Amino acid sequence: MTPMWQTRMQSLNPDPKAQYTNVYGALKKITRTEGFWRPLRGLNVMVVGAGPAHAMYFACYENMKRTLNDVFRHQGNSHLANGIAGSMATLLHDAVMNPAEVVKQRMQMYNSPHRSALSCIRTVWRTEGWGAFYRSYSTQLTMNIPFQSIHFITYEFLQEQVNPHRVYNPQSHIISGGLAGALAAAATTPLDVCKTLLNTQENMALNLANISGRLSGMANAFRTVYRLNGLPGYFKGMRARVIHQMPSTAISWSVYEFFKYFLTKRKLENRTPY
Repeated sequence: MTPMWQTRMQSLNPDPKAQYTNVYGALKKITRTEGFWRPLRGLNVMVVGAGPAHAMYFACYENMKRTLNDVFRHQGNSHLANGIAGSMATLLHDAVMNPAEVVKQRMQMYNSPHRSALSCIRTVWRTEGWGAFYRSYSTQLTMNIPFQSIHFITYEFLQEQVNPHRVYNPQSHIISGGLAGALAAAATTPLDVCKTLLNTQENMALNLANISGRLSGMANAFRTVYRLNGLPGYFKGMRARVIHQMPSTAISWSVYEFFKYFLTKRKLENRTPY
């Protein structure tokens, strides 16, 4: 989930009133000029999609990881299997979350005309059609498949180093999850910048690039970013992205590992004869 300050900082041609130098400055300026609750706009639509999306995500990952590890290596842990399992889980997750991300990012833009998630959905559907909700889906997958591959491979590798017996250890899950998320976020920032441009269809940037109509396709997004901001444009908002992803993935893995441990323990206890 992309936070508002990251969306704003990735803007290629922002309004002078919406230019920020760092995450703290962005949050301070947004809350001071647009209201305390402004950074939370669009959160409701993400909450609706996050539950089923993450349930499918981790269920698919666990099943695919177990199956592929048996195929690639009869014993132990295969990094290739972990990477492929993460990629397959991403396909299901993003199919649910991509429309929600489109709505949220449009509501996050400076001077957004959308006052609610429902009005945004109606306007986008009426003016651009259902395809607008998946215009960045291929880019999202192009970004998230390498992101999740790096993320899962790094997490599993770090777990082998700090928790070789793979017991429930909250500290190791938090550290491994945070570092894995930070590395994956930094490596895939250029793709995230292109995804943001496709989701928001930033008018000022498209006009500056002499693009009429709607921008579509990752290749066009890459060309537009380079034309407007050169190589530095691909890394706009990288610090904000890392700062957001690091605690997010740390919390996600710690919660997931807790419930995995809890449910496994309950299952074993129920099987134990009294």
